[in-house]
Amino acid sequence: MPRRFLQRYMPKPDTIRKQRSLRFMAPLIADPGLWLLTRRSVANAFSVGVFCAMLPIPFQMVIAALGARLTRCNLALSVGLVWITNPLTMPLIFYGNYRIGTFILGAPVREAPSRISTRWIAEQMHDIMPPLIVGSLVTAVILAIVVNIGIRLIWRWHVSHNWKRRRQIRRQRRAQIEAEFDDKV
Repeated sequence: MPRRFLQRYMPKPDTIRKQRSLRFMAPLIADPGLWLLTRRSVANAFSVGVFCAMLPIPFQMVIAALGARLTRCNLALSVGLVWITNPLTMPLIFYGNYRIGTFILGAPVREAPSRISTRWIAEQMHDIMPPLIVGSLVTAVILAIVVNIGIRLIWRWHVSHNWKRRRQIRRQRRAQIEAEFDDKV
């Protein structure tokens, strides 16, 4: 993972502490470990953020912040990744989680009416919630593990690629210097 790329888009801890609406959290976010961009902290932040994004609960960002604090991973990334489930993607993601839950539990799939209303959802909540919760938890755990491993592998590949590129540049410079030296002699 390119650290400079992530740092470019990450908020600075000082700017967050100075915001009037977030001042009450200043002691909680003062830990410098919550702002590091290391392979471990970024991979764990992705896991926490994706895990919380898959849960059909309110206050996902608060849960992600607490998870980041608990696992000592990057706070901004874990909270920002919760927005994977935004108002546009939430219905599709939670419907997919519901279908996975019905498959796991062997429950029948409730077909939605042509016009979904809050009344229909309230009436069906008793039947919808168990498969939704099971499917969401299974999806959250699997995605958190896959994302964590994927970020670690991408980060490792990026570092290895940079080292190989640097080694190649050094060899080219050395060959160029040797060629110039041979021409002078």
